[in-house]
Amino acid sequence: MHNPPRVRSDKLSCGDIQSLKGREPIAVLTAYDHPTARLLDEAGIPILLVGDSLGMMVLGFPDTTHVTMEHMVHHVAAVARAHPKALIGADLPHLSYRTPEEGVANARRLLEAGADFVKAEGGQEILSVVKAIRAAGIPFCGHLGMLPQHIHEEGGKYRIKGRDEAGRQRLLDDARYLEEAGAFACVLELVTPPVTAEITRTAGRMVTIGIGSGPDCDGQVLVTPDLIGSFPWFTPKFIQPRLQVSRDVQQAVSSWKAGLVLPGTGNR
Repeated sequence: MHNPPRVRSDKLSCGDIQSLKGREPIAVLTAYDHPTARLLDEAGIPILLVGDSLGMMVLGFPDTTHVTMEHMVHHVAAVARAHPKALIGADLPHLSYRTPEEGVANARRLLEAGADFVKAEGGQEILSVVKAIRAAGIPFCGHLGMLPQHIHEEGGKYRIKGRDEAGRQRLLDDARYLEEAGAFACVLELVTPPVTAEITRTAGRMVTIGIGSGPDCDGQVLVTPDLIGSFPWFTPKFIQPRLQVSRDVQQAVSSWKAGLVLPGTGNR
């Protein structure tokens, strides 16, 4: 059991995020640790997502399907210790919401660790889980389009969604069902821009957050290491890093190493 985080008087709510819809773009970035959470919060990012992308970015796994509840609870707690003004979101990891009861129990674990809302992948197929989570009073964010937890079912390929009429209609229906079930927001990953724009336009209060889905969402989410260039071994095609942290770290380490001397000699 984790101690509940200190509550700030200026802490943002899901309602605050929804009030931004149509008024200003909503920025979302991932955070997996305490210092990153503090830096992003001080930069004014309103939503920090403890994504199961930590499997690749932090833990060295090939995909998100290896991330467990124990991993998520550990990293959510680290982010929550920053006591950010921002909302903290947490992914329900692979195989953690197979039934409504399991989904609610694990969502509660993430809230106890410090999350403000939980996110899960899927539409109509997880509606009973979403409804149970919302009935338990837990804020929920959806995730449609490319679903990383289903990567093996997709043959190991990240495929763009909504390219044909059947795919378009399925996405529109899923978004509507999620909103009706009480989702305050929904991530749209690798969805064709026209479908993304249509979902955003037809959604009521539900906020759309895009990643690789074009500009016509209420907000955008990025994996922070992709944005700052701290994971140089793979960068998605739709990302243009704003920094090259990996290069700067390697240069700093090489400079420090070159300046080391043997004790008592002044020489290497």
